Amino acid sequence: MKRLVCLIGGCWLFVSAMAQALALCISTDKTTSLIFPFSIRHVDRGTKDILVQQVKEVDNILLVKASAKNFSETNLSVVTQDGSVYTFVINYEEKPAIWVYNLPENKKASMATYANGILDNQRTLRGVKDNSWNIDAAVIGTYIKEGIIYYQLRIKNNSTVDYDIEVLRFYIRDKKKAKRTAVQENELKPLYVSGNITQVKSFNQNIIVIALDKFTIPDKKFMSVEIMEKNGGRNLLMKLNNKDILKAIPLPDLR
Repeated sequence: MKRLVCLIGGCWLFVSAMAQALALCISTDKTTSLIFPFSIRHVDRGTKDILVQQVKEVDNILLVKASAKNFSETNLSVVTQDGSVYTFVINYEEKPAIWVYNLPENKKASMATYANGILDNQRTLRGVKDNSWNIDAAVIGTYIKEGIIYYQLRIKNNSTVDYDIEVLRFYIRDKKKAKRTAVQENELKPLYVSGNITQVKSFNQNIIVIALDKFTIPDKKFMSVEIMEKNGGRNLLMKLNNKDILKAIPLPDLR
């Protein structure tokens, strides 16, 4: 039964490295190699029954071995450079079926790393802005990496009243509305959001980064960024065209 669990866990490693704790079987006679998509930053063993060693020449490979036979079930956690946390449930197996595991990249962690890194970037885009009653908003940068575009927003509150955000959304909309024809809208769901999207304090500013799937805008349409105030009327609407999106700056690899 334990061998079956290890076989199932081995297959699951190639499907999702973050969905749950992964089953991994090790022995005292042979070394198991865990190959991560990014450099290893931290390793934590549940017990001393697990022996681990990082490969000096290649910082994304971890060698794992059992120090004793038939140890009680334990765990192993590994943190990689992109912020991913890989957790393994470790059991002893005399002859494990798999010796080498290639761990998949955690896209969510990568998005978080990129988005958080963009927060402090200097302004690279101008002209996409709106203001209402001493609230100024602007898209100040666009970046792209592996089919994901990151939009850097700045919201300034130049008033004495805190600005509570009720709605922050992106959508594609028709440029012109024909008579007796409903406006066609296609809302874009963020893949990841970094920064404070709840409130902008008086005489302060928030920088927000939104990750969206890559796309271009059809003719006669525009991309809109809508920000609405909770229990207030200081609402903002910014419009982006293809030229703004095509200015997206390529992001470097995390490695």
